[in-house]
Amino acid sequence: MPFILVAVIVSVILLDGYIPLDVKSILYAISLSIKSAIIFVLPLIIFMLLFKTLSGLASRATKMILLILAGVCCSNFISTMISYSIGTAIYNLDLSISPPQGMLELQPAWSVALPKLIANDHAMFAGIILGIFFSLMSPKIAGRISACFDKIVNVALQAITIVIPIFIAGFIVKLIHDQVLASIIRDYALVFVLVAAAQFGYIFLIYLAANNFQFKAFIGSIKNMLPAAIAGFGSMSSAAAMPLTIIGAEKNSSNVNLSRLVIPATVNIHLIGDCFAIPIFAFAVMKNFGAPEPAFASYLIFAMYFVMAKFSVAAIPGGGIIVMLPILEGHLGFNTEMSSLITALYILFDPVITCANVCGNGGFSMVLSRLQDAFAKKATIAKV
Repeated sequence: MPFILVAVIVSVILLDGYIPLDVKSILYAISLSIKSAIIFVLPLIIFMLLFKTLSGLASRATKMILLILAGVCCSNFISTMISYSIGTAIYNLDLSISPPQGMLELQPAWSVALPKLIANDHAMFAGIILGIFFSLMSPKIAGRISACFDKIVNVALQAITIVIPIFIAGFIVKLIHDQVLASIIRDYALVFVLVAAAQFGYIFLIYLAANNFQFKAFIGSIKNMLPAAIAGFGSMSSAAAMPLTIIGAEKNSSNVNLSRLVIPATVNIHLIGDCFAIPIFAFAVMKNFGAPEPAFASYLIFAMYFVMAKFSVAAIPGGGIIVMLPILEGHLGFNTEMSSLITALYILFDPVITCANVCGNGGFSMVLSRLQDAFAKKATIAKV
C-alpha cells in the first residue's frame, strides 16, 4: 500500500498541470463520498471486530487472560499519554503553513452526507458487552456469530483497501491545488523522524528494563526479535509476522507457554507503534491547519476512547487510522481535509509503525514473563 500510495501521489503531482479544474473537482467529490461511506459503515465494522475479539478472549477467560487484557490497556494508555508531551512539543515547532492569498480552495463537484445510524462509542461498548456476554452464556452461538461477522468484515475491509488509493488521490489533488502539499512534505520529514525516535526509544527502554538494564542481554533480546521486526516492516501486518514474533518471544522468555498465549492474544490489540504515531501525527496536522492545541483534559478523554478503539483495529494497511477517524473528529476537532492528510501520513509510515508494533509485542511478552518469574520466586520464598 505505501508503494501504491507513493505512485498515486507522484502521478497526481506530475499530471496536475494537465488535469482540468472540473476533473479535479470530481476527484475531490469522489474522495469525500468514499470517506462518507467509510464513516457510515464504520460503527458496524467496529462492533463486529470488537464482538469477535472479546468473545474469543472471554471464551478462554482465565486470570491470565484478564491480566493480559489489563496489561494491554495500561500499556496502550501509557504510550498514548507519553505521546501527548511529544505531540505538544511538535505543536510548538514551526510547522504552520500560510495558505496562499487570493487562491480559491478546490470545491467538490457534489456533496454526499450519509446519516449516522449509531455513534462509534455506542458500537464499541455494545461490541465489548455482547461479545463477553454471548461467549460466557453460549460459546457455540458466539462462535457462529463471530464466524459470520468475520466474513462480513473481511468483505468490507477488502473493499476499503481497494478504494483507499482513490480516497487519497482526491485529497492530494486538493492539497496541490491549494498549494500546501510541498510545505506539508517538507515539514513532515522531521515529524517522521521524531515519531520513529519516540517509538523505538520507548520500546528499547522496555527491553532494557526487562533485562535489568544489562546491555549484553538487551542486545541479545533485540537480535531475537529482529526477524519478526523485519517481517512486520515488509508485510505491514503484525498478524503475518506473528509466527516469528512467537519464536523471538520464546527465546526472550523463560516461559514458552506464556509467550504462545500472550502473542496471539495481543497481536492486533497491543499497538505501541500506533499509540505514538497517530497522536503525534494528529498534533502536527492540527498545527498545520491552524487548529487549537487540545487541552490535557480533552486529550485524556481522547486517549480513553483511543485505547478502547484499539480492540477494533482493522487488519488492513491503514486499518489503524481508519477506525480512529471518528475519534479524531469527535474529540480533537479534525475536519475532512485533516482526516485525509493523517490517513495518507499513516499509510506512508505504516511499515515503521507495524515494525514498532511487532517489537512492542515482543517486549510486552518479555515483561509479563519477568513479572511471572518474580511472583513465582516471591511465592517460593514465602512458602519457605
